[in-house]
Amino acid sequence: MALSPDISQVRDGVWEIPADYKSGMRVPARICATRALLDGMEEGVFEQITNVATLPGIVKYACCMPDGHWGYGFPIGGVAAMDPDQGVISPGGIGFDINCGMRLVRTDLTIDDVKPRLHRLVDRLFERIPAGVGRTGILQLPDKQFCELLEKGARWCVEHGYGWPEDLKRTEDGGCMKEADASKVSRKAIERGRNQVGTLGSGNHYLELQVVRRENIVDPAVASEWGVGTPGQVVLMVHCGSRGFGHQVASDYLGTFLKVMGKEYGLDVCDKQLACAPFASKHGQDYFAAMACAVNMAFANRQVIMHRLREVFAEVFGKSARDLGMDLVYDVTHNTAKLETQKIDGHERRILIHRKGATRAFPPGASELPGMYRESGQPVIIGGSMETGSYLLAGVETGAHTFYTTAHGSGRVMSRRKAKQQFRGTELRRSMAEHGIYVHAASMSALAEEAGGAYKNIDDVVEAARKSGISRPIVRFVPIGNVKG
Repeated sequence: MALSPDISQVRDGVWEIPADYKSGMRVPARICATRALLDGMEEGVFEQITNVATLPGIVKYACCMPDGHWGYGFPIGGVAAMDPDQGVISPGGIGFDINCGMRLVRTDLTIDDVKPRLHRLVDRLFERIPAGVGRTGILQLPDKQFCELLEKGARWCVEHGYGWPEDLKRTEDGGCMKEADASKVSRKAIERGRNQVGTLGSGNHYLELQVVRRENIVDPAVASEWGVGTPGQVVLMVHCGSRGFGHQVASDYLGTFLKVMGKEYGLDVCDKQLACAPFASKHGQDYFAAMACAVNMAFANRQVIMHRLREVFAEVFGKSARDLGMDLVYDVTHNTAKLETQKIDGHERRILIHRKGATRAFPPGASELPGMYRESGQPVIIGGSMETGSYLLAGVETGAHTFYTTAHGSGRVMSRRKAKQQFRGTELRRSMAEHGIYVHAASMSALAEEAGGAYKNIDDVVEAARKSGISRPIVRFVPIGNVKG
């Protein structure tokens, strides 16, 4: 698109739309992007991020990340901090796949170890980790146990033998949002979720085997410190969320908010997809507690998948997962709202941060980080397309202007429908094989939806994150094997 005169560059990699651009805007809207990425964004991104700037209680700016694209309510990549006393909470600012997130597992294996077993590994992972629409999970729990899991998250899994105690230290929030209250979740959500723990799902969710190449190690010291600094080393990446459970939680409360926001709270929004309630209200607090349950379900989902992943590798290589060095590097969330204390205009302030398709990126020294990451900054995992590669980055102090938030992935440039029209799954699988990537997918149609051409260039997104000062790259990973739902 031609750059609008209402958008100006305020610093390297950061663009601003002023608060007088649209009636009702309370704060400016900011977009972190290179000029090329900005030019490639849909008109809907600008419409949606300026709509976000109209929400009651919003603080400083409505922000959009470099991978931003059109979404429901907020753009994917949308970020908004709210005053918890005067502001609102909006399911459209969190998303339907609550805590869709990324988990990175290191190994002591090299490409030479894995290559002769690659097909066996990928096929076995596809058999052992349910992937695709409607699949039931590794765990199928009675209601009481499922509700315990919703309130404990990954900790429930470790307590029941699905993981190692140190996994929790390397998971955002220790794998549990403490505000979770299962009594605020509908019966329908529980029915949809209790048999889905340990499922990969469909769409852009995946399990990927990746390799570290010497030329892709940007910061050798930090990469080595984090256990991913050896050329030829194989790592594993998992991308999935809260499945049908999170979708139902979002649907339930969107319906409720649409009914009560005007009648009970006198709220009027410019887009119904931004339906909201005062965060401090009963409806706002009930949704926050239910959303936290979905966050915890997703943490547990990825924890159980990782446990099965370790089992498969131990089986194939004839060694224990510990002997294979299969330590969790980190687990990050995307679609959440969280209470955090940050410095705003020179003063410590409690804020409610909506991050939709965006990753928390705390800087070095942040007290919330485990000791192993306190000096380097928080690990940030940004997934690319299955044809290209993914990145591990670190949070930086200069990220304060986006409330310590960065991108979450490549970002789509093409709808799934259009991708299926343009690409063929069988041809894509053959092309990937020619480039050394073995993929096992639930369907060729689902594979076509996720073609590399349907996404932005991951290198451009990471460069925009670096230029705008919201995170810095540590190492880039190259895919060699992929399980797709």
